[in-house]
Amino acid sequence: MTKYVLIIPDGAADNSLPEFGNKTAIEASNTPNMDKISMNGRLGLVQTVPEKMEPGSDVAIMSLFGYDPAKHYCGRAPIEAVAQDIELSESDWVFRCNFVTVADGKMADHSAGHISDKEGHRLIEEINKKLGNEQIRFYPGVSYRNLMVVKGMDFEVRTFPPHDYIGTAVDKLLPRGKNAEFLIDLMAKGQQLLAGHEINQVRRDLGENPADSIWLWGQGQKSKLDSFESRFGLKGATITAVDLVRGLSKMVGFDLIAVPGVTGYVDTNFEGKASAAIEALKKYDIVIVHIEAPDETSHQGNAKLKKKSIELIDKYVVGPVYDALQKYDNWRILVSPDHYTPISTCAHSSEAVPFTMAGTGIESAEGGLHLPFGETNAAKSGLVINKGSDLMEYFLSVK
Repeated sequence: MTKYVLIIPDGAADNSLPEFGNKTAIEASNTPNMDKISMNGRLGLVQTVPEKMEPGSDVAIMSLFGYDPAKHYCGRAPIEAVAQDIELSESDWVFRCNFVTVADGKMADHSAGHISDKEGHRLIEEINKKLGNEQIRFYPGVSYRNLMVVKGMDFEVRTFPPHDYIGTAVDKLLPRGKNAEFLIDLMAKGQQLLAGHEINQVRRDLGENPADSIWLWGQGQKSKLDSFESRFGLKGATITAVDLVRGLSKMVGFDLIAVPGVTGYVDTNFEGKASAAIEALKKYDIVIVHIEAPDETSHQGNAKLKKKSIELIDKYVVGPVYDALQKYDNWRILVSPDHYTPISTCAHSSEAVPFTMAGTGIESAEGGLHLPFGETNAAKSGLVINKGSDLMEYFLSVK
């Protein structure tokens, strides 16, 4: 049986940057392991975000898992509800509830300074106590990422992911459509409750961004996906710090492997993720390793930190896993960002992302250029997968 690994450096793809001599963050990074995979295997582009769909990780990672978002997408929040084992009825609506920082009427920080789990849980408990009732309930998540479930209402609204609108006036980003007023009212009440909370007073004193508002977005309703094992005949597991990826994984029947010290940021436990993946290969056919750090540093507009996060992924995740795989008779590895998160905009975008794969039976594509991993070289390769959900089958079966 072949062993497979998919490593997802979230948001790592980018445009060329002047501070890196017009190279992208990937191209400017020291990534000998990704380069080795690229030069010994295949390099190409994959369109993970279908036309007219928002370029979020929910859509893009669903594609990487081998499921067509145009057919199966149900909204971001319902996926995260699965991760938290929140039982939903068919009529319930779920919203992502970020803690954000608003300054001078503009979206200043989508993560409230990457507020700690402990602080975030205390704040969401307060919000639930004051705003929750039989119709509305708030659930704590990881750091700034929480959920709200609403019963007995129907919504046809457009909402705005805060990480894509840093610096934009919030009055231009308020929900629009059927029952939008209900959401706007909750957000206003949340802002009033959070303004003088002692946690935020301490955060301000320490020079940290306060969690001074809740932001409702990513809505959807309960949905279901066929299992990965029923489709591809492989038993899988996922390692991630992010509820969205946990939820998607549970929806397709993957087991979740917890790793101490994972944060979804550049201070995460990279080595722990690699060790867990190597151990999981003994039991599972395919292991997914998702690392959020490049995306979060991109939303901060921090090119230097994005480059550092990519180098840490290469050194402490890709390298050890790549080496461990070669102890098996048959193995394959795939490395692919889910979407672009350009430093220039601090927001997701829909361009086709570079991917690279190597392993048993994967020869360089005809005319293979044996080039290092990166956006520019991927565009030169001539290998383009126009439907992102086809990449998984290609990875598992190509010869």
